[in-house]
Amino acid sequence: MKIQKKAARSYEIDMCNGPLLSKIILFSIPLMLSGILQLLFNAADIIVVGRYAGSDSLAAVGATSSLINLLINVFIGLSIGTNVLVARFYAAHSDNDLEETVQTSIVVAVIGGVILIGVGFLFSGPLLTLMGTPENVLPLSTLYMQIYFVGMPATLLYNFGSAILRAVGDTRRPLYYLMTAGIINVVLNLFFVIQCSMGVAGVALATVISQCISAGLILLCLVRADAAYRVRPNRLRIVRNKLSGIVRIGLPAGFQGAIFSVSNVLIQSSINSFGSVAMAGSTASSNIEGFIYNAMNAVYQTALSFTSQNYGAKNYKRMTRVLLYCQGLVIIVGMVLDYVVLTMGTQLLHIYSSDPEVVRYGLIRMKYFVTAYFTCGMMDVMVGALRGMGYSVLPMFVSLSGACAFRVIWIYTVFAANRTLPTLYFSYPVSWILTFLAHLVCYILVRRHLHISEKDRLARAAL
Repeated sequence: MKIQKKAARSYEIDMCNGPLLSKIILFSIPLMLSGILQLLFNAADIIVVGRYAGSDSLAAVGATSSLINLLINVFIGLSIGTNVLVARFYAAHSDNDLEETVQTSIVVAVIGGVILIGVGFLFSGPLLTLMGTPENVLPLSTLYMQIYFVGMPATLLYNFGSAILRAVGDTRRPLYYLMTAGIINVVLNLFFVIQCSMGVAGVALATVISQCISAGLILLCLVRADAAYRVRPNRLRIVRNKLSGIVRIGLPAGFQGAIFSVSNVLIQSSINSFGSVAMAGSTASSNIEGFIYNAMNAVYQTALSFTSQNYGAKNYKRMTRVLLYCQGLVIIVGMVLDYVVLTMGTQLLHIYSSDPEVVRYGLIRMKYFVTAYFTCGMMDVMVGALRGMGYSVLPMFVSLSGACAFRVIWIYTVFAANRTLPTLYFSYPVSWILTFLAHLVCYILVRRHLHISEKDRLARAAL
């Protein structure tokens, strides 16, 4: 038992004491690799479909991404609430609160997954139609989504389980489990699409199977853990005050993600109006951009976890250093990857499709998205710092105003006056910069309020 406990501890990171920058990097790298691997496996889906099932199938898979995100983001957002609470209780050594949060989170993941199965089957077709998905693509897109949503309980279990492990500093084991499941996903893709000629159905089925494997591995890890964050099947239940804490922090994050997806759905609908070739080019470019986003998102998750633990331990000055280091890291990561993708854009797009028109449309999107993509990372790190302190509603409103509302207004004004793809895509970098600046102001105000509250607390304790 002692050996097992020591092995589990070796995966954890003490975020509240000792050198900070090296720990941030150590924490971030497995997250970056996880995000990049996940995109590689998703890219394998798209490449296999594009190469062996045709451009209509490629467009069909791409047309579903923003809608899938719209439907699942509320529940994925709740996992952020789990991350914040687990990190806070872990740093404060509140073992009973930690255990209740973990058991509640697993139940929420299962219930959410079952709900999403029904939502996927009932609403995939009507929502894709509402988005203006072309007739030649609609049946394939609907089929892909309906099969994909069968795996939602496994998807949420993996996300909530990963959030628990990240909160205690363990980003390596989720990476190992994802790698295992991803390799199986690629093998099944090739088998189902090439050997069985199943097209988009084969890709979706391979994804569901791999999701079940990754969820099973992470659940087994948590069941076997010799720590307060262990999942105990006989104690699984919803604890009301822990659920309210998860919802209070996670639901605004989930709504933000969902409404972000609404703006992306509107933009996807606008892209759809340019035809299936433009859709395919946008899909390929979006997948490449995803590698940059996931690498930067790892720094967001780092800011979230490190801020949460230090907030729980009342290390407020250390939180400022966490933000500065994470901003520096995300700028470096974003700018380096931006440069690589812009330099190799044509070659990268040719991996997805040999159609020169698809590549041309992909390059148009890439030019406007990738050039300033690092500012999106800066924006997200600010959100991670605010949520780590328990402020989730504030960044939600700022993000919805600065990004979502701005993009929707852009579509109905600037884009309506000049209906070109560059005009449509340019809305993104402008919204990232504006929203980052607004978040920065909010962070300064929150930290000032926290400083005043801490001075009052210390003054009362001295009396």
